[in-house]
Amino acid sequence: MPKAVVCRELGPPERLQLESFASAPLKPGEARVAIRAAGINFPDILMAAGEYQLKPPLPFTPGSEAAGDVVEVNDAKGVAVGDKMIVKMRFGAYCDETVAVPSQLVPLPSTFDYAEGATFLAAHGTAHHALIDRGQIKPGEVLLVHGAGGGVGLAAVEIGKLLGATVIAAASSEEKLAIAKKRGADHLVLYEREPFRDVVKRLTDGRGADVVFDPVGGEVFENSMRCINWGARILVVGFTGGIGLARTNLLMIKGASVLGVRAGEAVRKNPALGEVRIKALSAWAEEGRVRPNISHRLPLEDYAKAMRLLIERRAIGRVALITR
Repeated sequence: MPKAVVCRELGPPERLQLESFASAPLKPGEARVAIRAAGINFPDILMAAGEYQLKPPLPFTPGSEAAGDVVEVNDAKGVAVGDKMIVKMRFGAYCDETVAVPSQLVPLPSTFDYAEGATFLAAHGTAHHALIDRGQIKPGEVLLVHGAGGGVGLAAVEIGKLLGATVIAAASSEEKLAIAKKRGADHLVLYEREPFRDVVKRLTDGRGADVVFDPVGGEVFENSMRCINWGARILVVGFTGGIGLARTNLLMIKGASVLGVRAGEAVRKNPALGEVRIKALSAWAEEGRVRPNISHRLPLEDYAKAMRLLIERRAIGRVALITR
């Protein structure tokens, strides 16, 4: 019988359970996918703890992205048995079998293995939406990426460089910065070595960053307002380091904007954005220009350990659960 990680009680990852379930018959328009890998994202952890904006009714299975093989189809347009697919969902990915409709399925890039496919669209999709739709970054601009050793941070480094920006990557360890450099970062900032705002000012001859990509929040967000150029766009991607407060005088003086980034919600409001995003990301993947960095691949039964890697900031890039 297929298995899934189930949340029956909100709390830390250790409260989740691995359970068997019966395969459901397919309805017309559906496809069954044998999941080979699932990606771990920070919202999965928040959702299981009851701290995310989306609160599925209990019980539910966490996980928003996976990849695997189509093994059965019931009149699902454009989908055939044997297709290798990325599966997009709001939750339900931590399993070894799922049922999906064609709008949830994206062909796995030929350059990717299953784990890379399962850790691709959430992070790179967020970075694409942030830098293009929200930040409207231009070639030659300076992009400051916080949390550059994380999944979305590394994706922002890659995509920012592809778009012609000068990328300053900031992270908490030399090991994370080494990966960011390999992904295209022009300059590296180690948080504990020197205040990042001083480094950014020095690297830009006092002008500051044009775009700030911030999945960290807290003091990082607040200090970012002190190293921005005129007309800067500060992209609020997350708040793993706490909630930051925007000083309106600093924003006014610099003619700056603070922009919230919710890539998934943007597509639900405007599906056309998602079509453009997936087409661009898929093309870049096929060309070998973007690729998730997976620091850990663990079996499905080690879901709690995998989630802890993100909580404790020990992952570099992405973590994948391997199911088969």
